[in-house]
Amino acid sequence: MNLVETNLDGVFILEPKIFGDERGFFMESYNQETWHKLGLPNLPFVQDNHSKSSKGVLRGLHFQNPMSQGKLVRVTAGAVFDVAVDIRQGSPTFGKWFGTEISAANKKQLWIPPGLAHGFLTLEDNTEFLYKCTDYYAQQHDNTLMWNDPKIAVEWPKLNVEFQLSAKDLNGKKLDEFKELPQFCE
Repeated sequence: MNLVETNLDGVFILEPKIFGDERGFFMESYNQETWHKLGLPNLPFVQDNHSKSSKGVLRGLHFQNPMSQGKLVRVTAGAVFDVAVDIRQGSPTFGKWFGTEISAANKKQLWIPPGLAHGFLTLEDNTEFLYKCTDYYAQQHDNTLMWNDPKIAVEWPKLNVEFQLSAKDLNGKKLDEFKELPQFCE
């Protein structure tokens, strides 16, 4: 597994070793021992989630506070533009965002530590997105940061389809509207 730093504190791209031949491929998508050798946090994964979306579906930007979730995300079919936004008070990268393409073809994964907002835009039809979480979903702590908050200014890819958002995501708040945000912990 290769670990690639990003512009956000604690956010990493993970590039697994792929063993392939004419029959297909094999890869480890998660190995706790490798995880620790890479210096990633010792947090338990307690919930796995799986979504399927058509092209142009934008989900996010979601976070929980309290009960922040760290997420290890990957794509098994199709492709997404995956985005993390640092909303941790006191973080050196507060208010900044990182985005990258994750796809079934490139097999990259993204580690998003607890306390960041997360979302993705599907770039292909029938995209399947999987993610491991370090805490359980708690509806009462669920929050949505506006996907197009001008202060954050995420540069979403332009597609030849109109973005599809849920009512929850259409009604997200601007970063400045949140009274309490997760705290940065070194």
